[in-house]
Amino acid sequence: MMVDGWEETPTITRIYATIRVEREGQKAIVIGTGGAMLKKIGTLARQEMERLFGVRIYLDLHVRVEPGWREKPAFLNALDWRTMTGKDDF
Repeated sequence: MMVDGWEETPTITRIYATIRVEREGQKAIVIGTGGAMLKKIGTLARQEMERLFGVRIYLDLHVRVEPGWREKPAFLNALDWRTMTGKDDF
């Protein structure tokens, strides 16, 4: 999952994120029947973030097919939180 953006207010933090998969079949699995699986993923993630951050969270999730993303070093580096902090020794 990659965070596309967020907005913080005194009462709620809105997080916009995309779950990337390589094939349409994987997208269907992540979304689930009638969106049930995506809703479950979003609800559990939101609850965990609220517990960790101590603020209300609005989580807007999308699923996107991006063939071959696991073989793209630049994309993988963008997903790696260690490269975002500038520290590779964790």
